[in-house]
Amino acid sequence: MGSGTNTGTVPKAAISHEQPVLCSAWKDDGTTVFSGGCDKQVKMWPLSGSQPVTVGMHDAPVKELAWIPETNLLVTGSWDKTLRYWDLRQQNPVHSQQLPERCYALTVKHPLMVASTADKNLIVFNLQNPQTEFKRIPSPLKYQTRCLTAFPDQQGFLVGSIEGRVGVHHLDDSLEGKNFTFKCHREGNDIYSVNSLNFHPTHGTFATAGSDGAFNFWDKDSKQRLKAMSRCSQPIPCSAFNSDGSIYAYAVCYDWSKGAENHNPSTAKTSIYLHFPQESDVKGKPRIASSSRK
Repeated sequence: MGSGTNTGTVPKAAISHEQPVLCSAWKDDGTTVFSGGCDKQVKMWPLSGSQPVTVGMHDAPVKELAWIPETNLLVTGSWDKTLRYWDLRQQNPVHSQQLPERCYALTVKHPLMVASTADKNLIVFNLQNPQTEFKRIPSPLKYQTRCLTAFPDQQGFLVGSIEGRVGVHHLDDSLEGKNFTFKCHREGNDIYSVNSLNFHPTHGTFATAGSDGAFNFWDKDSKQRLKAMSRCSQPIPCSAFNSDGSIYAYAVCYDWSKGAENHNPSTAKTSIYLHFPQESDVKGKPRIASSSRK
């Protein structure tokens, strides 16, 4: 927050899983929250005051989920190596899609969906035909995938890894020359995970957040970093823009990346911060045509 002020927020409601929660998502109308985790359950929590209900199950922890408003389905990705699609009115999944390995990350921008798996594959689906893989792409990054997000125009995606690196990938083979990777979230010889990727909803630029406690704004088209923010004292495990991009929210807490020996319960604190970006922080710079360069 620009002024560094603390607001006296209080949680209005909470639900629990029996084991750690790994993912959550809103329904598009803001009335419902979905969550999944190590208890293998997929829960739906109507915020009208109704009790949460289990709407899906997997055979291993649920790592990712996303609501697809265009089809009124919930998609979940699990370490049981499946994607499952749920109609909330039915007990059983309407479709179960086998993956080559455990699901590590998932992004949906209808009709595009991309799932990353533990074998460093990126499985692309056209949600108009979700029973068939559209394309399988080896990750452009050498190390384990941590996060994914689809381009706003559905023409490609960003992928972030545990090795402080992001890949920019276009689906059209004719645009292969525009694919690139870049390093980020590093300090000296220390390399940190990229934990979160978020596109700005109006400008098409994007933010990265990492285990170094920093978040940065980038423009993929001009291949420039627009703004580097000062680091927090602990890692940033997740982040999101609000609907118009005027607020960037991020969580700050220990992420266990340095093991239990670096976790101090007496000083461990989980905080949620709001950043109000200036337009210059998130608005891309115009590209200079090569013929006009001196």
